[in-house]
Amino acid sequence: MTETHAIAGVPMRWVGPLRISGNVAETETQVPLATYESPLWPSVGRGAKVSRLTEKGIVATLVDERMTRSVIVEATDAQTAYMAAQTIHARIDELREVVRGCSRFAQLINIKHEINANLLFIRFEFTTGDASGHNMATLASDVLLGHLLETIPGISYGSISGNYCTDKKATAINGILGRGKNVITELLVPRDVVENNLHTTAAKIVELNIRKNLLGTLLAGGIRSANAHFANMLLGFYLATGQDAANIVEGSQGVVMAEDRDGDLYFACTLPNLIVGTVGNGKGLGFVETNLARLGCRADREPGENARRLAVIAAATVLCGELSLLAAQTNPGELMRAHVQLERDNKTAKVGA
Repeated sequence: MTETHAIAGVPMRWVGPLRISGNVAETETQVPLATYESPLWPSVGRGAKVSRLTEKGIVATLVDERMTRSVIVEATDAQTAYMAAQTIHARIDELREVVRGCSRFAQLINIKHEINANLLFIRFEFTTGDASGHNMATLASDVLLGHLLETIPGISYGSISGNYCTDKKATAINGILGRGKNVITELLVPRDVVENNLHTTAAKIVELNIRKNLLGTLLAGGIRSANAHFANMLLGFYLATGQDAANIVEGSQGVVMAEDRDGDLYFACTLPNLIVGTVGNGKGLGFVETNLARLGCRADREPGENARRLAVIAAATVLCGELSLLAAQTNPGELMRAHVQLERDNKTAKVGA
């Protein structure tokens, strides 16, 4: 008999702890990473150790949050589409009341639009409490769309999803406007820690970041992104905490900055599209519940605070892995030696080494 429902087992380990400060959380916590790429555990562990050797650890600043859904309406012509857009923006307070009537946690915070020929693309932006908000935003957008079609003349239904959101695709608009949590992580690493624990120098990491992450990505045609492997840490973290793993597509868009400050290393990662939640689909599995509780993201807090905590922990995890990899790549042969050693016998991997 064919198995129709099963759980795929992905190896998971806890690494760290990471030291985190900032406007959301002050904590030291280990983090779970579910991955087949076993070198990721000690690599993130090395970055985590560096975070504990600095005064403030990783300073994580959440600067924005919003979940989006775009809809399409068809107008009789471009002028009608333009007039409809002006009406929609003028009635935003009314539309906020419509959303309150269909959801306990979704709140409409802004509307963006674009007109192409006689098509009007409307991007609704919501806050969604502790949920990542995919379904919540779609439900609210469905209700809003129905309301607009009933009350604005000259437009008709196009689609509930217009790809102007944008969900699970690498686009410029998400990098510009944001989708999910926008988190910036910063770490100031003293010169002796750079040399003794990362086995490199601030100058070498700065040079590699310019040549690889910035110039290399530009030549490759990257879309608002300049990083080495944000996706690796995000996928491991997302799988371990019950997130929609496909959101690493936009989640891995982000930029690394590195500066040599008299031998000390300033290292920062900006992640404008972190889509995470602590409630909703995928969170009912036993191991997910356990992991979220261990991360301190099941506490009795105001709606949205647990998800914000999860987002800054995810962003700090990304910084740890990014810093460790770039440091390794400044030394000839180090990256390959680590992969050969750890992937041939991953039982020897020393988490947090």
